[in-house]
Amino acid sequence: MATSAGVQLLGSRASPFSNRVQLALKLKFVEYEFVEEVFYANKSERLLNANPVYQKIPVLIHDEKPVCESLVIVEYIDEAWTGNGPSILPSDPYERAIARFWAGYIDNKWFPTMKELQTASGDEAKAIVVGKVNEGFALLEEAFVKCSKGKAFFGGDDVGYLDIALGCYLGWVKVAEIIGGVKLLDESRTPGLAGWAERFLSHDAVKDIIPEAPKLLEFMGKVQAARAAAANTAAD
Repeated sequence: MATSAGVQLLGSRASPFSNRVQLALKLKFVEYEFVEEVFYANKSERLLNANPVYQKIPVLIHDEKPVCESLVIVEYIDEAWTGNGPSILPSDPYERAIARFWAGYIDNKWFPTMKELQTASGDEAKAIVVGKVNEGFALLEEAFVKCSKGKAFFGGDDVGYLDIALGCYLGWVKVAEIIGGVKLLDESRTPGLAGWAERFLSHDAVKDIIPEAPKLLEFMGKVQAARAAAANTAAD
């Protein structure tokens, strides 16, 4: 079994991908050093050396060996610290495959669609994006019913892999609701998912990890200002 010595996380507290790793480490009772990366400005040499391929956060460094990509890291944590806490991934091979499938859908289709709300111009364009996001939530509602089997979380009685994959986006869902002036996670449309979101955000392991919407809006303003300054510098 791996030890907690020599564990670092290069990330950002505003990043849902970093939050995934933070939550997995907390569920497995792994002590670690959090190294805040200002990834939207000049990337540190430490980050570039740890992740030369994608050059992005999060990166888990364990015994001086880097592991990259949030869901890959979550699986690594689950396997490296098997004796700590409950298993994050389902033990059944089919259920494990289904969890990975839906995690891929969340990252590759649902979340990119939700991000379109930030740039949608006009009521018609915004309504189209909201419709797509709601279609995604409807699919995830069905997935929740099947995966949870009537229990509190996708993972059953406690937070698991798919809870981590989707739940760490919930702060940014609230930001999208504020920016778009819409209600995305609606109990009348997706009651199972709405109830799950409340339970997830109030879970003891989650409370101090997922930032509140005002903090995320403040962070987004800093990112936009930094990128505008960089664009102006490049134009000069």
